Amino acid sequence: MQISAIREAIATAARAVVLPDGTKKLTCSGYVPDAITAPHFFVAEYEQDFDKAMGRGLDELKFTSRVLVGRADDKSAQRLLDSMLSGSGPASLKQVIEVARGAPGEYALGGLAHDLHVMRVQGYRWYEHAGSTYVGAELMIRVLGKGDA
Repeated sequence: MQISAIREAIATAARAVVLPDGTKKLTCSGYVPDAITAPHFFVAEYEQDFDKAMGRGLDELKFTSRVLVGRADDKSAQRLLDSMLSGSGPASLKQVIEVARGAPGEYALGGLAHDLHVMRVQGYRWYEHAGSTYVGAELMIRVLGKGDA
């Protein structure tokens, strides 16, 4: 699997969220940015398990992605974050990212992987990024794909 391309494809999928009226558009990147414009989603660290099937048939990636929201008003920032962390709805990151799984029988992320799954949310807290503080959380995303590509 081509990791940089997968990271960018996840970020592209996340851009489809529809945030409430009056909220800035979600910005997204497939890498850890130096600075962000909140609200911002990015694909951060990852773990890679090789050889989940014989003959380099399958590798597994587990991406830690983060969504950070500005803190002009802590209550409204957390309400916005909660909507993006919901399991469904127009602002749900899980829902829009999993659209990139493709139709049954299709490869995920435009052919870059066999499948993906947004597994869980963790680390709901205040984050410091590039000298600023944001309320945010992590989304764990599992990607499976051919090991020799």
